Amino acid sequence: MNNDLYNAKKIVWPLLAAFAIVWLYVLGIRTLVPPDEGRYAEMAREMLASGDWVTTRLNGIKYFEKPPLQTWMNALSFAVFGLGEWQARLWTGLCGLLGVVLTGYTGARVFGARVGFYAALALGSSLFWVAAGQFNSLDMGLSGMMTLALCGLLIAQRDQATEAERRNWMLVCWAGMALAILAKGLIGVVLPGAVLVLYTLAARDWAIWKRLHLVKGLLLFFAIVAPWFVLVALRNPEQPHFFFIHEHWDRFFLKEHHREGAWYYFLILLVPGILPWLGVLLQSLFAATKRDVRSTFQPRLMILTWAVFIFFFFSYSNSKLPGYTLPVYPALALLIAAYLEHASRRSRMVAAGLVLLGGLAGMAAVPLIARVATNTALEKNFLIAYQSWVLAAAMIAAAGGALALLHARQLRRDATVLTLACAGFIATQLILAGNEPYGKMRSGRALAHAMRAELGPDTKLYSVATYDQALTFYARHTAILVDYTDEFRFGLEQQPELALPTIDAFVAQWRADAQHGVKDLAIIEADNYRKLQAQGVPMRVVTEDPRRMVVANI
Repeated sequence: MNNDLYNAKKIVWPLLAAFAIVWLYVLGIRTLVPPDEGRYAEMAREMLASGDWVTTRLNGIKYFEKPPLQTWMNALSFAVFGLGEWQARLWTGLCGLLGVVLTGYTGARVFGARVGFYAALALGSSLFWVAAGQFNSLDMGLSGMMTLALCGLLIAQRDQATEAERRNWMLVCWAGMALAILAKGLIGVVLPGAVLVLYTLAARDWAIWKRLHLVKGLLLFFAIVAPWFVLVALRNPEQPHFFFIHEHWDRFFLKEHHREGAWYYFLILLVPGILPWLGVLLQSLFAATKRDVRSTFQPRLMILTWAVFIFFFFSYSNSKLPGYTLPVYPALALLIAAYLEHASRRSRMVAAGLVLLGGLAGMAAVPLIARVATNTALEKNFLIAYQSWVLAAAMIAAAGGALALLHARQLRRDATVLTLACAGFIATQLILAGNEPYGKMRSGRALAHAMRAELGPDTKLYSVATYDQALTFYARHTAILVDYTDEFRFGLEQQPELALPTIDAFVAQWRADAQHGVKDLAIIEADNYRKLQAQGVPMRVVTEDPRRMVVANI
């Protein structure tokens, strides 16, 4: 049975159900962490409140950095289930879950049932995929849609596909690319298109272009993509140039976003990100270079091209953030699964042994966490408390690696893979859950209750020389920015009346409202509070935490 787990429905279906339940349950156990989680939750809250589903806004200001798919889905989640953490993460969580299921299904259809089982386990336990699936950010939404495109292409192009299957799954591929554009931009079609060209050159599979159903696919593609881009441009003529030039060309080639990193930036992130499968990653990539002479379509080469090109595309870019390479993980999971199906006992033992060693190293390194330099005593206390969670995660990894090593020695290949997957998934969840106290402090959620008690529908809330990405969501109220632009620069160029350019202008309005008995609130950092207090500016402290204060003028 240990070598036939993939074919045992009494094991596979309960395992999938348990995985899905845990995956969805943990969406609500943590506070929304700024900046990304707070930003995209607040944009959706404002969209739902305003009823404007075309022009995306953040803090009431036009915000065109990204397309609207994530905002739409979050707003729909809020409309159906109400405002909250798990509702804000539901779309992200579903995209991550879809990626796992679809990758497993594709592995089974293209390579066989055991590879499908392994692929789902590999992706569903990879540290970076699991972690990204629990955060309200654009990267998982994009990755889910690009996985749809990749898997649709692989299933459609396999040699055994019928004409109907090829047409239907290519339409899935085209739809995936269109939704990927609505998720994050032109990379949704640029990256798959470049992969297809490179694959064609490498495999000399020129006939694949005849099997893409270009006419039907393009019609579906533009039917999905075009409506929003047309509507938003009609309502906001400034949007196309900002979106297509500033947010694509400039972001890739220029350094003005201050997100550049070394060429090996993503290589470093890949090491923990692919755990617990690091021990078989290189072998899996190398095995994919071998051509299958029995097949016209070369699925391993296509998957390898997808993973390598996307990885190096973002490594070349002058804008680098950790989530950019997330779309390569389903491809890596498929390659790892295809390799593991026929991997030697030694290879499986190396993979398990590396997880065991990693767990032991993590246990040994736990005391070092408390020695990390921090800005405040509170942050130091958070790190000290976090040690127990990291220790538990490391112990799970070590125990899982040891048990998997035993299974590998006894030639129980399915049990080896399953054990490593369970260890990776559980350890990642512990690492995430243990960060909640710090995330709660950063979000300012504890301040929101006191703020809402003083905020009326027409109360002006100022944000002085700062903007808390999550606090406005929890307060259910937009803020008037004071002496702050940052990511709002473009929107404020269009609507300068929505902010105050200087603190002096704020003080004048603040005093005038106080004299007329009109209550205002402001979010302000301690240093600026002390400066204004020294000037005699009327400020009653409503609530505060170590990062900021909320004050009223009366």
